[in-house]
Amino acid sequence: MKKIVVTVIGADRVGIVAAVSSALAKENINILDISQTIVDDIFDMVLMCDMENATGSLKELQDDLGEIGKAMGVDIRAQLADIFYAMHRI
Repeated sequence: MKKIVVTVIGADRVGIVAAVSSALAKENINILDISQTIVDDIFDMVLMCDMENATGSLKELQDDLGEIGKAMGVDIRAQLADIFYAMHRI
Protein backbone atom coordinates (compact mmCIF):
# COMPACT_ATOMS: atom_id res chain seq x y z
CA MET A 1 0.00 0.00 0.00
CA LYS A 2 1.28 3.47 -0.90
CA LYS A 3 -0.30 5.73 1.71
CA ILE A 4 -0.58 9.48 1.30
CA VAL A 5 -1.96 12.20 3.54
CA VAL A 6 -4.06 14.96 1.99
CA THR A 7 -4.69 18.08 4.09
CA VAL A 8 -7.13 20.88 3.35
CA ILE A 9 -7.44 24.13 5.28
CA GLY A 10 -9.16 27.43 4.55
CA ALA A 11 -12.39 29.35 4.73
CA ASP A 12 -15.43 27.07 4.74
CA ARG A 13 -17.57 26.92 1.61
CA VAL A 14 -19.84 24.53 -0.21
CA GLY A 15 -18.19 21.81 -2.30
CA ILE A 16 -14.74 21.38 -0.74
CA VAL A 17 -15.24 17.73 0.21
CA ALA A 18 -16.88 17.00 -3.14
CA ALA A 19 -14.06 18.63 -5.14
CA VAL A 20 -11.28 16.82 -3.27
CA SER A 21 -12.98 13.41 -3.24
CA SER A 22 -13.86 13.73 -6.94
CA ALA A 23 -10.24 14.54 -7.82
CA LEU A 24 -9.04 11.51 -5.84
CA ALA A 25 -11.62 9.21 -7.44
CA LYS A 26 -10.66 10.45 -10.91
CA GLU A 27 -7.08 9.32 -10.21
CA ASN A 28 -8.25 5.95 -8.79
CA ILE A 29 -7.07 6.87 -5.28
CA ASN A 30 -8.95 5.22 -2.43
CA ILE A 31 -9.86 7.22 0.69
CA LEU A 32 -9.06 5.07 3.73
CA ASP A 33 -10.01 7.55 6.45
CA ILE A 34 -11.30 11.10 6.57
CA SER A 35 -11.54 13.65 9.37
CA GLN A 36 -13.17 17.02 8.88
CA THR A 37 -14.01 19.87 11.22
CA ILE A 38 -15.06 23.50 11.04
CA VAL A 39 -14.12 26.01 13.75
CA ASP A 40 -15.18 29.66 13.37
CA ASP A 41 -15.71 29.19 9.62
CA ILE A 42 -12.23 27.67 9.17
CA PHE A 43 -12.48 24.35 7.35
CA ASP A 44 -9.93 21.65 8.19
CA MET A 45 -9.82 18.17 6.63
CA VAL A 46 -7.29 15.34 6.71
CA LEU A 47 -7.60 12.31 4.44
CA MET A 48 -5.54 9.13 4.61
CA CYS A 49 -5.49 7.63 1.13
CA ASP A 50 -4.05 4.68 -0.77
CA MET A 51 -2.58 5.55 -4.15
CA GLU A 52 -1.20 2.08 -4.91
CA ASN A 53 -3.42 1.85 -8.00
CA ALA A 54 -3.35 5.54 -8.92
CA THR A 55 -3.39 6.43 -12.59
CA GLY A 56 -0.94 9.32 -12.13
CA SER A 57 2.05 10.28 -10.02
CA LEU A 58 2.09 12.00 -6.64
CA LYS A 59 3.50 15.14 -8.30
CA GLU A 60 0.60 15.23 -10.77
CA LEU A 61 -1.86 14.82 -7.90
CA GLN A 62 -0.18 17.60 -5.92
CA ASP A 63 -0.43 19.92 -8.94
CA ASP A 64 -4.09 19.03 -9.58
CA LEU A 65 -5.08 19.47 -5.92
CA GLY A 66 -3.13 22.74 -5.77
CA GLU A 67 -5.16 24.09 -8.70
CA ILE A 68 -8.42 22.97 -7.11
CA GLY A 69 -7.40 24.62 -3.84
CA LYS A 70 -6.48 27.85 -5.59
CA ALA A 71 -9.86 27.94 -7.35
CA MET A 72 -11.70 27.30 -4.07
CA GLY A 73 -9.60 29.57 -1.87
CA VAL A 74 -8.22 26.77 0.33
CA ASP A 75 -4.78 25.19 0.76
CA ILE A 76 -4.66 21.54 -0.33
CA ARG A 77 -1.50 19.48 0.11
CA ALA A 78 -0.69 15.83 -0.55
CA GLN A 79 2.39 13.99 0.68
CA LEU A 80 3.58 10.50 1.40
CA ALA A 81 2.36 9.34 4.79
CA ASP A 82 5.88 8.37 5.89
CA ILE A 83 7.10 11.93 5.28
CA PHE A 84 4.06 13.40 7.04
CA TYR A 85 4.67 11.22 10.10
CA ALA A 86 8.38 12.07 10.16
CA MET A 87 7.64 15.80 9.97
CA HIS A 88 5.15 15.67 12.82
CA ARG A 89 7.00 13.34 15.18
CA ILE A 90 7.85 14.90 18.53
